[in-house]
Amino acid sequence: MAFSRKALALTTAGSLSLLLAGCIGGGPIPSASAPITQQEAQQGAEYHPQLLAEFGGAMTGPQADYVEQVTKNVAVQSGLGNARDSFTVSLLNSSVNNAFAVPGGYVYTTRQLVGLMNNEAELAGVMGHEVAHVAARHSQRRQRAAQQNQLGGVFAAILSNVLLGNSEIGNLLSRSALQGSQLLTLKFSRSQELQADDLGIQYLTSAGYDPRAMGTVLASLAAQNSLDARLQGRGDARPPAWASTHPDPASRVRTALAKAEGLPGTVTNRDAFLTRIDGLLYGDDPEQGIIDGSNFVHPVLRLAFAAPQGFYMVNGTRAVTINGQSGKAQMTLAPYDGSLENYVRQQFATLGGQQPLAPQTLERTAVNGIPAAFGITRVNNGNSQVDVVVFAYEFASNRAYHFQAIAPAGRASIFNEMFQSMRRVSSSEAANVVPRRIDVVTVRRGESIASLAQRMAFDDENEARFRVLNALGSSDQLQVGHRVKLVVKAR
Repeated sequence: MAFSRKALALTTAGSLSLLLAGCIGGGPIPSASAPITQQEAQQGAEYHPQLLAEFGGAMTGPQADYVEQVTKNVAVQSGLGNARDSFTVSLLNSSVNNAFAVPGGYVYTTRQLVGLMNNEAELAGVMGHEVAHVAARHSQRRQRAAQQNQLGGVFAAILSNVLLGNSEIGNLLSRSALQGSQLLTLKFSRSQELQADDLGIQYLTSAGYDPRAMGTVLASLAAQNSLDARLQGRGDARPPAWASTHPDPASRVRTALAKAEGLPGTVTNRDAFLTRIDGLLYGDDPEQGIIDGSNFVHPVLRLAFAAPQGFYMVNGTRAVTINGQSGKAQMTLAPYDGSLENYVRQQFATLGGQQPLAPQTLERTAVNGIPAAFGITRVNNGNSQVDVVVFAYEFASNRAYHFQAIAPAGRASIFNEMFQSMRRVSSSEAANVVPRRIDVVTVRRGESIASLAQRMAFDDENEARFRVLNALGSSDQLQVGHRVKLVVKAR
């Protein structure tokens, strides 16, 4: 989702985050039968276009229509007085596994999360969970809590954990880091998430779906988190802070399956679901840039770079984040007046917030024929010091991009190779950047997990990816005539 041009107009991320942020308990939960109020509807309508911009935009067509239909069928089970007419359902063009809701009946799921599902009951379970957040007015309770704190303090707490562990330096990148779409949301409290799971299971049962679907989709999400951790070189399977508004699903799987035990409902509509998602975009959209291993390529903006060894990247709406144990960085853009020196100084000033930073050194250079400038400064970070670097590139007289990076003092050189890797992308290379899509196939005689996995459009861990995508355990085998999902490159 990196560098979506329409996202540049978003200037109220702070107020938006109040709708999705914070953790608080206590207080009675309003009756789920109470209709959505005019105030709630107005609040949701105000932030809806901003959320769409932050999460890649709303998809249209049969797949989006299908998600809307299933969601509204579940929403009526909530007892919300005006559920079917009042809910607005969006399938987001995002490559992150996520779903969320805001007041006024606005519920969202990403195409990536839908692609991870394996039947309609799982889709109903996820969307029922989000409907439950609306029906129980969870966002309003989060908002009241957040309004009791200074907004900057709330963001600093999030960012200090995201950027450099439990560190004060998170304040330095507060504004820029918030440009990453996944940093706009905080988690609901654990009790609220579990309550939404409970209500979602109730909605599944009332609609005739298999209530175990809530547990199975959480299990798939936990397996995907674990695989992502391994692929990215992280030491644990917990989702990073940008990955989800929800707590680690692994801790909720057993609870959800236990609560579904003995409840009525058997419908999964697996074949219908697979038919409807066949061809769904998977992973990054080339229009928003693609991460391929350690490389990032944007065929529209015609730029590319490579992350340092041992780092992994996350493609956000207005920034690509580069994460590692020895530092953090982002690649993004800002308004450009034609002076790279001014541009670098402005990014330092922005990073400092109310106490603007300034580069201690500022130099001009060129990288692969691209005019560039970079500055560095050292700042105190609690009991230690860190180096902050801004490295900017002029791609046109009115267009520049930049890295902003943080590393322990004296170790910013870890990013030098990445800074020097920035290059222009030719028209022929841009034309060869194609998206990946889900391809639903029927297992034929003689085919196996290993043979089908070879058709997956990745360079590593194809069998592991295939198993997670199709909710297959390490000992599961395929049956002839069974339909499964592949990820292939679209041409």
